[in-house]
Amino acid sequence: MPAATYTDAIALLKADHDEIEALFERFDKARAGSRRKLAEQICTTLKIHTMIEEDIFYPALKGRIPEDDYAEMMVEHDSAKILLNDIEASSPEDDDYYAAKVKVMGEECEHHFKEEEEYVDGVFAMARKAGLDLVAMRDAMLVRKDELAAEARDGGLPPAELEAIHSG
Repeated sequence: MPAATYTDAIALLKADHDEIEALFERFDKARAGSRRKLAEQICTTLKIHTMIEEDIFYPALKGRIPEDDYAEMMVEHDSAKILLNDIEASSPEDDDYYAAKVKVMGEECEHHFKEEEEYVDGVFAMARKAGLDLVAMRDAMLVRKDELAAEARDGGLPPAELEAIHSG
């Protein structure tokens, strides 16, 4: 997608949110036979989205937004990644909770997206107030997004890595 499609990094991330929410809606309405393919699409799209946020957008915010807000974003990402990895490692045929996991991941994403997009107190509003170069960030995110999409097509992305939640 050309950079001009999105005015800045926030517009790009918001478009991702809309796409991911639409995929979850399609999953909810889908018949059992087509759910696995939709879940795979959700997981890939969500992985790419979280990676560009964590690689580019969030590091630019570190120290410019309240630490509690930053920590909450990272924990919410990891919470979704735990479900994402579990969904990718299973299938609707061998996991009685498959559809429920996708549904809960969708609810978590909806909550997270809403918090990021809050008009006054959301992370996107904080990023605008911080004076970040959101156009340059958009360009970097588009390059990274294209790289990750190619990697996904050429053999798949690795399992999502946790950053804030540690198991074991």
